[in-house]
Amino acid sequence: MAPCRRAAAAPSESARPLAGCGNARVSPEISAEQVADEGRWSALVPELLADILRRVHAGAERWPRRRDVVACACVCRRWRDATVALVRPPLEWGGITFLSSLKQPGPRDEPIKCFIKRNKKNSIFYLYLSLTQALTDQGKFLLAARRIRCGLRMEYIISIHSDDFAHRSHVGKLKSDFTRTKFAIYDRQTLYEGSKVSSRRSSSWFARKQKNPFVSTDNVEVGRVSYEYNLLKSRGPRKIQCSIQCPVHEGTAIDQEEAKQPSAPRPLVLNNKIPRWHEHLQCWCLNFHGRVMVASVKNFQLVAPVGTGEPWGVRDDETVILQFGKIGEDIFTMDYQQPLSAFQAFAICLTSFGSKLACE
Repeated sequence: MAPCRRAAAAPSESARPLAGCGNARVSPEISAEQVADEGRWSALVPELLADILRRVHAGAERWPRRRDVVACACVCRRWRDATVALVRPPLEWGGITFLSSLKQPGPRDEPIKCFIKRNKKNSIFYLYLSLTQALTDQGKFLLAARRIRCGLRMEYIISIHSDDFAHRSHVGKLKSDFTRTKFAIYDRQTLYEGSKVSSRRSSSWFARKQKNPFVSTDNVEVGRVSYEYNLLKSRGPRKIQCSIQCPVHEGTAIDQEEAKQPSAPRPLVLNNKIPRWHEHLQCWCLNFHGRVMVASVKNFQLVAPVGTGEPWGVRDDETVILQFGKIGEDIFTMDYQQPLSAFQAFAICLTSFGSKLACE
């Protein structure tokens, strides 16, 4: 029995046969061919597999130990299915585990705290998940965006890699108009065709190959951000309005390719919280609860108007859904919660960078 206990304690190691375990530890639902193809790791009985994953999940509440949970999902298909069924989406447990969590709504009660680092030399912005209560730390990398100038317009390519912005790796885009006061957020989604097979090609081989065939990837518009025009050039805070497509129902932490049809998204309207004029400091002020250290025109808080956020659980206009502020020369905090996702919040914050031809 010693080899079995050792195998259960180190699921992240490379798959190898469970010598000495015998048939008592192998699920009777797994055929001999599947065992030969995927190895004995995939043949563990469901009870033992569930116990292993529960122990790993309970011992890794946050990153970097959270990587053990991801390693379990990479062992084989059965481990992946069991892991994603165990890990709850950010809406329920308030954390980010898989890449799919980046496009799922944040938690209800307490926002997820992140920060953005800007590299002015190459116009790249990096989004990190905060690992401690400090304003900045090494963080867990989540997303990156590269800014490209197209004449007077601006375009941001958002990628899951810090140094690769090719078509195969980007997950969305952000585009502005020539005034750089109106932005459109595009989510890169994979489109699949139904499992219809042509009658002229009805062979079993073709039917297997054409089941849910890949069609294309497309950038679907999921939101708009606009800054109010300031034609008189009067000094004052920016006025922002966002219209974001957000799903009403809860999501699940599963792969996008195998996800069921999500609930129909509905537009959520967000406005920036109006700051108050401080007579002593002679400036516009907002309460960021210690998360912002430097005064900047880029700082903002987004709230839902009264009565418009109820479908998503936002009951008043004092609940800050997204706040963004400066804490250093090229470091900014980003805190978001339900119903925004990390991808949507990051895209909204990117609109604050760069000059606005009609707002400054």
